[in-house]
Amino acid sequence: MNKQTRQTMFERFRAANPKPVTELEYSTPFELLIAVLLSAQATDVGVNKATRKLYPVANTPAAILALGEEELKSYIQTIGLYKTKAKNVIATCRMLLELHGGEVPREREALEALPGVGRKTANVVLNTAFGEPTMAVDTHIFRVANRTGLAPGKNVDIVEQKLLKFVPREFLLDAHHWLILHGRYTCKARKPECWNCMQIDLCDYRSKTPPPDSV
Repeated sequence: MNKQTRQTMFERFRAANPKPVTELEYSTPFELLIAVLLSAQATDVGVNKATRKLYPVANTPAAILALGEEELKSYIQTIGLYKTKAKNVIATCRMLLELHGGEVPREREALEALPGVGRKTANVVLNTAFGEPTMAVDTHIFRVANRTGLAPGKNVDIVEQKLLKFVPREFLLDAHHWLILHGRYTCKARKPECWNCMQIDLCDYRSKTPPPDSV
C-alpha cells in the first residue's frame, strides 16, 4: 500500500468517525487501566458489565485494595481468567499506592512494570488516557493491518512499528481506535463484510466477500 492510499484510507476513517473513542467505559486513567487489564481475552461488553458494578463501590487503588482479592473476584467472575486478573489488579493497586502516590504513571516503563500490564495495555493507556500517539496492536488491528496491506507483519511488534511509520502523522492519535472498530465490525475475522467496507477499493485482500444475497 502506497503513501497516498494510506492517506486516503485514514481520511475516510476520519470523515466517517471524526472523534473515535474506546468502547470500554471509564472516567479516570485508573478506571481505564483496570478495564484494559480485565479485557485480555474478554469482550469490552463483558468488561463493562463487570465494571458498572465494581466502580461505584471501588474505583481507586486504595478502595480496590481494601476490597481484597476474594471480594474483587465476586465482581469480575463473569470475565475470563478472572482469578489471575484479580490477583494482578490487587498487586497493581498496591504498586500504584507504594510507588506512584495512587496515580497512574505516564511513562511506558513504569506502566509495563505493573502486574498484568504488557506493551499493548500500556499503549492503550498512553493513547487513550494521556493522548500519546501510540499503537496498541490487538487481534483486530493485527488482522486489518495484514489483510488490507496497510502494515503487514508476522507478529504484533513488527505491525506496531510499521503502523507507527506508515500511518500519516495527522491521524496517528486516533488510528488505534479506527482500526480496532473497523476490525470489530467490518473487517471481521471469519466473515469480513467487504461489501459494507468504505476501504474496499483500497484494500489488498484478494478474497473479498460478496453481499449475502448474491451468494
